[in-house]
Amino acid sequence: MSSAKINKKWFLLSMMLVAANLRLPITIIPPLLATIEKSLGIPKSLAGLITSIPLITFAIISPIIVKVAKKLGNELTIFVFFIILILGSYLRIIPTIWALMLGTFLAGVGIDSGNVLVPAIIKDHLPQQIPLGTSLYTMSMLLIGAIGTALSGILITKVNLQTTLAILSAVAILALIFWIPNLKYNHRETTTQHKSNYRSVWTQNLGWLITAFFGLQSIVYYSFITWLPSVLESHNISIIFASNLLTLLQLSGLPCSFIVPFLSIKKHGMRTLLIMLFIGYAIAPLGYLVSTNNAVFLTIVTIITGFGSGLAFNMAIIFFTEKTTNPYQTAEVSGMAQSAGYLLAAVGPVLFGFIENSVGSWNVVILILVVLSTLLALSGVLVARHKPIVE
Repeated sequence: MSSAKINKKWFLLSMMLVAANLRLPITIIPPLLATIEKSLGIPKSLAGLITSIPLITFAIISPIIVKVAKKLGNELTIFVFFIILILGSYLRIIPTIWALMLGTFLAGVGIDSGNVLVPAIIKDHLPQQIPLGTSLYTMSMLLIGAIGTALSGILITKVNLQTTLAILSAVAILALIFWIPNLKYNHRETTTQHKSNYRSVWTQNLGWLITAFFGLQSIVYYSFITWLPSVLESHNISIIFASNLLTLLQLSGLPCSFIVPFLSIKKHGMRTLLIMLFIGYAIAPLGYLVSTNNAVFLTIVTIITGFGSGLAFNMAIIFFTEKTTNPYQTAEVSGMAQSAGYLLAAVGPVLFGFIENSVGSWNVVILILVVLSTLLALSGVLVARHKPIVE
């Protein structure tokens, strides 16, 4: 299929709507955790599992999605899996633990189709405009994820838990409707994977380095997303202000959707990005160790940390597209990184909730996250210096 045949403007719009749902079902949960704990009578560790379930799902489902897409085609696979996402999202409305957990699992299954396949579809349909497609993809994911957190915090003070979930889950229905015209461009990969000398990314060092980078940024990000409000509340910050800072954390990464693709192709640009990543994700979070409820200080720390999170995620997506040579390979390395990477990330929210319960302080958790962010920056250096994955 020639990428010139596709309606690029419609594709970009529908792709952005799909991307908008790749974090939203997860990021709306943190402001609701206290309500969920009280209404269902569950402990913090089990509440943290609500964030971990999609990550475990990503780890299990990602390689499967690559195989399903070989048979069905990328566009049709996303359509089918988004139906599962919608079903799971609305199952969570039922006020029982089993419905919440099963619905979250199904939502994770649906989300993962976009996680794995959208970078490959961008490389396929926009081979000469990959930075643009990547920028709009990550911007939509981060922006709507952040807005979802803010709306979730507001809605739960106005309406009940079930209504809040129902309203915010409607975005997936909109994305599904807008994706339908793309089905006429659906096609199956028929060349690369059938080459007798094709080397799987699972057997190449760079595939594992990208997986390490993706996994480390995931465990740090989702741990912050889950527990930052609780960390801030331990400093005597109000629930509303803590929720606002969590939203700010996500919004602060938005400029990276354009900064990373722009700098990544510049001479010494990757080095600049890695230095900023280290400052934003390994240095700035140390500010949360300071026992203060000073709004200005915490806001500055959160903005810089959020900028670091945006750098990390966008660099991971850039590695998917720029360190591969064709769309199938992009999907394969994306599936690999998200499989092993999210398996690591899934440990974070539950483990750190358990650690806080054990020691009675979030400081140990913050220090562990700083160490992981340092390893993240080091893995980024190794990926940046490595030649692209060979076919």
